[in-house]
Amino acid sequence: MNRAQALVRWSTADNNPIQVFGTVAAVTVGAVTVRPTGTSGTGLAVLCLLVLVSLLLCTRLIPEGHFSPGAQLAVLCVWSAGAAALMGLDRSGASTLFAYFATGHAGYRLDSRRSLPFAAATSALCAGVLLLPWGAHGTSWIVGAFTGVSVLVGISNRAHTDALRSARAAAEQAELAARAEARAEALAERARIARDVHDVLAHSLAGVNMQLEVTDALLESGDIERARQAAQRAQSLVRSGLTEVQRTVGDLREDALPLVETLRSLLASASDAGTLTVDGPPRELPVRLAQVIVRCAQEALTNAHKYAPGAPVRMRLEYRARQPEATVFEVVNSAPPEGSRPLAGAGSGMGLVGMRERLDLVGGTVSAGPIVDGDDSGGWRVRVVIPG
Repeated sequence: MNRAQALVRWSTADNNPIQVFGTVAAVTVGAVTVRPTGTSGTGLAVLCLLVLVSLLLCTRLIPEGHFSPGAQLAVLCVWSAGAAALMGLDRSGASTLFAYFATGHAGYRLDSRRSLPFAAATSALCAGVLLLPWGAHGTSWIVGAFTGVSVLVGISNRAHTDALRSARAAAEQAELAARAEARAEALAERARIARDVHDVLAHSLAGVNMQLEVTDALLESGDIERARQAAQRAQSLVRSGLTEVQRTVGDLREDALPLVETLRSLLASASDAGTLTVDGPPRELPVRLAQVIVRCAQEALTNAHKYAPGAPVRMRLEYRARQPEATVFEVVNSAPPEGSRPLAGAGSGMGLVGMRERLDLVGGTVSAGPIVDGDDSGGWRVRVVIPG
């Protein structure tokens, strides 16, 4: 709970310190100043009335909901009558506090249709009691006539409390929404990590599978030396795959990713005839966007190994400076050379789907398809466009 929410909760509590202090102070002032008090005659009547209105004053500390509107009105009526009678017998004038508290509490606990008539009746009752030529009270009837004014204070406090409760409810809803959003982001991050690890492993394992198939073919032909070289390349791919997995986990925790260097490293480990071209003024991309491009590059290289082993691969990274800014990334592989065997059984078939899901999260697009004309006819192109 933050500080603002704590303040709202404290302000809307039924027994906040200000309310308790006001009640205790009113009872104390009445007990000390109301006169006469005694064990007989007028003093006994004043004492009984003082105890009664003090107990009724303490009912304002009872939380809302414990009294029905009808019961609350009945309590207030007894409170008002007791306060008016006490005002008629009190010589100090301090007893008017109880009448003011009664109408103020009515404005806070009752709706306007009940509180305003109650305040008017209390004012009339108190003024009438003070006008009567009985007792030795020293309070002007005008003071009694204004006891109903405090109902406006109660109504104002009620409106303020309702506004605070609405703010509290809105804050709680906002907190729930923030928690739900954080959970959704955490789930999305978990899915992204799973896709990243999948792409790294698919890229490495596809290359290992290709080298093992080459090794198998060379062993069948009796070329032991070249088979040994292919097996060594498979081992190298396994080691590089482990390195890539470690780097992937590290990238998830870093604040920056050297994009161009990472792409060059991927291309060098995947193809002996690969080239990387960088167009436009380079700029540092947010780590999330850079990771998306790297994963797309890994998937495109995996596909090139799978369907066109041995074909030249070209990468192009373009930084578009014109508005709106965008980053374009392309991977093009030529047609597979004659005699090569596509690894149709490699991969999970989820590469392009994973790329699209990843790019949807950053507002990017991906297109992939065969090349039907030009020098790369028969090859394959993957094109990624990311805003920013």
